[in-house]
Amino acid sequence: QVQLVESGGTLVQAGGSLRLSCAASGTISSINAMAWHRQAPGKQRELVAVISNRGTTGYTDSVKGRFTISRDDAKNMVYLQMSSLKPEDTAVYYCKALTLKGDDYWGQGTQVTVSS
Repeated sequence: QVQLVESGGTLVQAGGSLRLSCAASGTISSINAMAWHRQAPGKQRELVAVISNRGTTGYTDSVKGRFTISRDDAKNMVYLQMSSLKPEDTAVYYCKALTLKGDDYWGQGTQVTVSS
């Protein structure tokens, strides 16, 4: 079992920056990769960024060059640094852990609201 707790979501003006954090606990050794997803009102949840155990990263096109995913394995933390925020980035952001067995674990989400 893996437990995830996100934090850092808040109201921010367009053009601003924000860093989301995800604290992982439990069977950390089973985690193969970590990801951030988001879900805007009335829309499906979408993958935003992913980082593997080797540090390989990937991003959805809409956030490339603006968002950076990183991890601190010593602290069991994953971060999403967001800059040049746009109103369309408004969503609930979820942290996800992907295990070697193919299981997914989700956090409870943190709200990011970008005002125009």
